[in-house]
Amino acid sequence: MAKLDAGSTLKRLRNRYRLVVMNDDTYEEVVTFKLSRFSVYVALSSIFVLLVGLTVALIVFTPVKYYIPGYGSAKIDREYRQLKYAYDSLDKATMLQSQYINSLQRVFSGNAPVNLDTTSIQLPREEVND
Repeated sequence: MAKLDAGSTLKRLRNRYRLVVMNDDTYEEVVTFKLSRFSVYVALSSIFVLLVGLTVALIVFTPVKYYIPGYGSAKIDREYRQLKYAYDSLDKATMLQSQYINSLQRVFSGNAPVNLDTTSIQLPREEVND
């Protein structure tokens, strides 16, 4: 089996071919294209990339994505966020209530630290008139 030469491969990619579309009844040429293998490859690759890009854009930027199994829906996402906010609020309220109950238990059991006010207040004496 003959090995392909790099130079011959490039020449084959650059060779020009003619594509003629003819009317079958009259044998009249309708359209003529001058093509090479390289130009056909580039055109087909460009069309493929463009179609993939348009398909991805259609899925990402439109509500079509919600029809993909496992993706979910906008309504479920909204409900999830609302539940998350409600959970955070309830968690904070429960934590504050627990701290309040613990403080009350310490006060009633007598274990609460007592901070005595040691500042003296100088009150003026009232004069008694007899």
